[in-house]
Amino acid sequence: MKHFTRRICSVIALLGVLSVARAQTPLDAMMMEQRESCLALTVDQGKFDQYWEGTYLRKNETIAEVSRLTVMPMIAIGLHNNLNLYVSVPYIKTESSEPNGGYLHGAKGFQDLGIALKYRFLHQDMGKGKLSVLAAVGYATPITNYLSDYRPYSLGNGTNEWATRAIVQYKFDMGLYVRAAGGHIFRGDTKVERDYYYNNGSYYTPWMDVPSAWEYNAVVGWWFLDNSLKVEASYYAQTSTSGDDIRAYNAAQPTNKVNFGQVGGNIQYFIKPVKGLGVIAYYNQMVSGRNIGKVTTFGGGLTYQFKI
Repeated sequence: MKHFTRRICSVIALLGVLSVARAQTPLDAMMMEQRESCLALTVDQGKFDQYWEGTYLRKNETIAEVSRLTVMPMIAIGLHNNLNLYVSVPYIKTESSEPNGGYLHGAKGFQDLGIALKYRFLHQDMGKGKLSVLAAVGYATPITNYLSDYRPYSLGNGTNEWATRAIVQYKFDMGLYVRAAGGHIFRGDTKVERDYYYNNGSYYTPWMDVPSAWEYNAVVGWWFLDNSLKVEASYYAQTSTSGDDIRAYNAAQPTNKVNFGQVGGNIQYFIKPVKGLGVIAYYNQMVSGRNIGKVTTFGGGLTYQFKI
């Protein structure tokens, strides 16, 4: 029974990153002006009852549906009209709809402190719209001693992470805009609570190499109601640069190669009678993957913009 339960474990450590990619973030082309700030609080639920073991899609047999609740506070600060700072600290709770006979339980706690800078190099009129070119760098590190090797319930990868991104957006004067972004996420090692593991070979060490990844993002959106309502459709993907596959009758582990493609949509509305206040709602669906759960995510939140 223990072996069968371990077999159906999967990887959902990336959900905390995915769920925050809404409102004003390092992935978009929005900028806070100098001395402006924006507080955001989002709450979302990610669920899956199927996962990819390698590239083979399996159904969760004994743990049924795995869920992941993420509460994400974040602040964006305008250091300059063309330079923004972002700080986020997600709180995560994971659990399944079946108790697993006492073998596996969910986890909860704060995950990683995330810090990012976004700089806008170009923002000028071009044709019937405006072209923007931006770049972002980010760093994340665990702030609690969570178990990175406790899949599918682990709160995160348990490693330091550095990200670089390039963003290009063209916004038409009528409100339509298209955006493309790409970047690289470098991940270091994570320490686990065992002295041996297999990763296309035997390793007698508690340190696991977490694969780095390339990321891609494409967005089509439109501003309505005099720029108070924004509607977006998006595609987001990550491709690991190394790693192994989940082996049959074994749990997922941080060394796994995690690839996925996700489609989604979000709505953001700025409430004009209440200056600075906005609401957001979003939905995402994993459509392709490797060593990851086929996750459906939905959530929402509030934003508040103010002058320092």
